[in-house]
Amino acid sequence: MDLSFSAKEQAFRAEVRGFLADKLPPELAQTVRDGRGLSKDTYERWHALLNEQGWLAPNWPKEFGGCEWNAVQRHIFEDECCRAHAPRIVPFGLSMLAPVLQKFGSKQQQDHYLPRILSSQDWWCQGYSEPGAGSDLASLKTKAVRDGDTYVVNGQKTWTTLGQYANWIFCLVRTDPTVKQQAGISFLLIDMDTPGVEVRPIILLDGTHEVNEVWFTDVRVPVENLVGEENKGWTYAKYLLTHERTNIAGVGFSQAGLAAVKRLARSQMHRGRPLIENPHFAARVARAEIDLMAMSTTNLRIISGAAKGQAPGVESSMLKVKGTQIRQEINDLARRAAGVYAMPFASEAVEGSNESPIGPEGTTHVAAQYFNNRKLSIFGGSNEIQRNIIAKVKLGGGA
Repeated sequence: MDLSFSAKEQAFRAEVRGFLADKLPPELAQTVRDGRGLSKDTYERWHALLNEQGWLAPNWPKEFGGCEWNAVQRHIFEDECCRAHAPRIVPFGLSMLAPVLQKFGSKQQQDHYLPRILSSQDWWCQGYSEPGAGSDLASLKTKAVRDGDTYVVNGQKTWTTLGQYANWIFCLVRTDPTVKQQAGISFLLIDMDTPGVEVRPIILLDGTHEVNEVWFTDVRVPVENLVGEENKGWTYAKYLLTHERTNIAGVGFSQAGLAAVKRLARSQMHRGRPLIENPHFAARVARAEIDLMAMSTTNLRIISGAAKGQAPGVESSMLKVKGTQIRQEINDLARRAAGVYAMPFASEAVEGSNESPIGPEGTTHVAAQYFNNRKLSIFGGSNEIQRNIIAKVKLGGGA
C-alpha cells in the first residue's frame, strides 16, 4: 500500500497552507495555541472565513454547498489546521446533523436548515446522552407523545456540549415504549426557545462551562420537525455516530500537543538542565512519539482505503482507543513539564481556576487541558465499549 501523497494532494496541501497563512487571524491562532477557551463569537468568526472560502463543509456534497472532498483531502485539511493552530470546526450542525438531513431529511428540511448551518444562523447542539443512558444509549427515557400536529416532549439530556450557545437541538426521543428499545426511538429537531426548554450549566473540573443539562417540560414540537420516519431514529442515530467518530483519534491535535510539550520541556529547567534532557522524561516523550507515529501510519492506511471506497471497520475503534490514550498521555506530560504552574489556584468550581496567572509561556492552560481531556476516552463511545467491539469482531466472529 502506497502511503505517500500524490503531486495533486501535495498541491492541495500547499493551497490549504497558503489559505491559513493569509486568512487565519494571528490572535485566533495564539488563543488556540495557548489552550484558551473559545467564545461563540470566535467560532463563528472562523466559520465565516471558511464559508467565504467555500471550505466550511468538507464532507458535504456539492449540491448542498459543500466541498465534497475525499478522505485524503479532509485529512490534509485537518492536519494543516492543527499545525496552524486554527480553531476546530464545531461539528454538531456541520458534521453530525447535516449528513443525517442530507440522507434522511425531507426536501423542505434540507432547503431550510442546511443553508442556515453554513451561515451560522443556527447553532446546533446534540441531545443524545441522558443520566443512565450514555454508552447504553438505547435505554434513553426522554419521551415524545403525539398530540395532533405536535409532539409533547418530556425528559432530560445531559453532557450537552456548548448547549448554552445553541438555538436548536437535535434529539433522540422515545415515541413507542411498547417495543424493543431500539425500535421505539425517533429523531426530532427542537427549537431551544420553545417554552419548557431549560438549559442548566455543568461546571467541569477545569472550572469551565462547556457542557449542560437540558430539561424538557411539556415542550411542543411540530410534527414536521421529525426527521425521517417515526420510530426509525435509531437507524439515523447510528448513521450520525459514524460521522461523530470521524477523526476522533485526533492525530493532528496530538502532533500539535507533542510539539508544545517539547517546547515547554526545553524551556523548563530540572536540576540545572532543560527538562527534555532528563532521561525519564525524555523516554516518556519518545514512547508517546513512537506511538503517535504508528497511529498516524495506521490512520493513513485507513484513509487510503477510504479513498478507494472501502468502509472503515473495527480499525476505527482501534484508532479511537489508541488516539485518546496518546492525547491523554501528552496532556500528562505537559502537566508534569509545567510543574507547580499546573496546580489549580482556586476551587475547581470557579471558572478559570485552573489557569496559572504567573507561569511561563506554555504553562497557563496546562491544567485546564489535562482535566478537560479526561473526557476523550468516554465520549463518542467509551473506550471500554470500543474494546468490546474489537473483541467481538476479531475474537468472537462478529461483524
